[in-house]
Amino acid sequence: MSAGYTIRANSRARRINITVRRDGSVFVSKPRWVSARAVEHFIQRSARWIERAKARIAELPKTSKIESSKKECKKYKKVALDLVKDRLRHFNVHYRLTYAKISIRNQKSRWGSCSQTGNLSFNYRIILLPPHLADYVIVHELCHLQEKNHGKRFWALVAETVLDCKERRKELRIRSYTLLAR
Repeated sequence: MSAGYTIRANSRARRINITVRRDGSVFVSKPRWVSARAVEHFIQRSARWIERAKARIAELPKTSKIESSKKECKKYKKVALDLVKDRLRHFNVHYRLTYAKISIRNQKSRWGSCSQTGNLSFNYRIILLPPHLADYVIVHELCHLQEKNHGKRFWALVAETVLDCKERRKELRIRSYTLLAR
């Protein structure tokens, strides 16, 4: 621990990322090639954001997180897969995109992902989200089949079926503090 935060080098990281956890601890992940000095500079520039994140966390209700175990994942995997497949079919009537495989996983910090080969992966905890947020996650990953980044074209594509995607994204971030294992 250094100056109130922990730094971890990650061989898969492409940029510096700061995570403020529910207990107020700060973790910084960085690509291996980024120097400690560059990380320090980034943290200094992000100090106000870190303090705001800590303040938001302090306002969250003190609820317990969902158990993050293989047993819990296995228990809810089928239900989550059925939900995701049903909603993918629903939204893909509009998008008409092709995906390869759908998988349900016990992800610690993500709601979903889309691989370069067209595989869609979702966190089993998606079943704990309100339907409008689960739909947002599903549409978000579905749209990554066409637009691989988060540019203007991607957000315009998401907004074709989720008109209030920006508001849902903000709400999902707040709920993530209590539902994802951090």
